Amino acid sequence: MTDRSDWRHLRGKRAVMVVFSYYPRDPRVRRAAESLAREGMCVEVLCLKQNESEPKRETYNAVDIFRVPLKRHRGGKISYVLQYVSFIVLAGIILASRAWKRRVDLVHVHNMPDVLVFSALIPKLLGSKVVLDLHDPMPELMTTIFGFQQESAAVRLLRWLERKSISFSDRVITVNRACKNIFASRSCLPEKIEVIMNAPDEEIFKFRPVDRSNGAARPFVIMYHGSILERNGLDLAVQALALIQPSIPHAELRVFGQSTPFLEQVMNSAQLLGLNGAVRYLGARDLGGIALAIDECDVGIIPNRCSIFTQINTPTRIFEYLSRGKPVIAPAAPGIEDYFDREQLFFFELGDANDLARQLGYVASNPEQVHRVVERGQEVYLAHQWRCERSKLVDLVAGLLGPNVSAS
Repeated sequence: MTDRSDWRHLRGKRAVMVVFSYYPRDPRVRRAAESLAREGMCVEVLCLKQNESEPKRETYNAVDIFRVPLKRHRGGKISYVLQYVSFIVLAGIILASRAWKRRVDLVHVHNMPDVLVFSALIPKLLGSKVVLDLHDPMPELMTTIFGFQQESAAVRLLRWLERKSISFSDRVITVNRACKNIFASRSCLPEKIEVIMNAPDEEIFKFRPVDRSNGAARPFVIMYHGSILERNGLDLAVQALALIQPSIPHAELRVFGQSTPFLEQVMNSAQLLGLNGAVRYLGARDLGGIALAIDECDVGIIPNRCSIFTQINTPTRIFEYLSRGKPVIAPAAPGIEDYFDREQLFFFELGDANDLARQLGYVASNPEQVHRVVERGQEVYLAHQWRCERSKLVDLVAGLLGPNVSAS
C-alpha cells in the first residue's frame, strides 16, 4: 500500500464521476467521491435527478453535484435502452463542456451501463484518464432480469460492449474476485482490474463485539434489508419463516427497503401462510437507520434465489450485519465463498427455503456456537473495512495521475 504522502500530488486535480443513479443515495459512488475529495481533489458527480425538490446543483460533503433532469424507472428492454441512451448523450455533452473549459484529470464512470464510459470520449482525447467502475457484470445481470439465454444475440452484444468499454478505459474497478475473474476471462488482462469491495462505511457501521448476554425474553427477530426484487428471495424468507413457526412461534421477519410490486406479492403470500403480524414491512431507512435496525435483530439473512447473477454477488449486507456483531445466513455461492467459509457464516443451499429454515432453527437454538461463528466472520469484515478499500482506490487514482501529470 502506498504511503499517504504519495497522494499529495492529487491536491487540486479535477475529477468528474458519472453515474446513472441518484447521489448521494448510491453508497459506492458516494464513498469513492468523498474519498478523492478528502485528498484535496475537486470532485463533481453527474447523476440523475430523483424529484423536483432536488436542486440541479448542490455541494454535499465537499463534492459538487450536477443532476441531469432524467429519472430512472424500471421497465422493459426498450425502456432501459432509451433511458441509457438519453443519459449517455447528456453526460457526454456536459463532460465535453467541462473538458473544453478546463482540464479534467480523471473521469470515473460507474456502470450500469458499461457504455456510459464513452461519454468520456472528449475528455479522454484531451488527456483525461478514464476509470470504469463495474458494479455489476451486465450480461449476467440482464440474463437474470430478462431471462435471456446465455448465448442469445442480446447477451453476445452485451459481452461485446463490455469488451469495448473496458478497452476504452485506462483502468477498471470491480466489486469482488468473482467479477474480476469474469471480466478477465473475456475482456482484458487481470492486471488492468482492481477489486475494491463494497465495504460498509465504518463511521456508520461501527464495529461492535458480539454480545454474549442472553438478553431479555423477546421475539426472535430475522432481518432482511435491501432491494425487494424476486432474485433477492424475500419470498423464500417468508416460506422459511412459516416452516420454523411451529418450533419458534415468537419468530418475526422485519423487512426494510423501497416498496415494489414484488413486496405486495410477498405480503399477500404471508397472509395465505397464516403469518399475519409475523412479517413486518418497516419501509426504507437510510444507512444510519439500517445500523440501528441491525442492533435490534437476532440474525440477518441473504435469502437469494438461484441465478447466474446471485452466484457471483457478494452482498455488502453481510459485512453490515457482521460489523454489529450479528450472525448472517447467506447462500453457498462463489461470490460469497471467495471470502467466507463455513466457520464464518451460516450457509444455506442457494434458493432452498427448507435449508434456510434449517439454519434459522440452528441459529435460534445454539447461541454459544453462533457467537463463535460471528467472531470469526468479524475477522473477515475487519480485513475489508472501507479504510482498506479506500486506500486501494486512492492508490489507483494516484498511480494514474502521477506527480508528473499536472492540471492546467
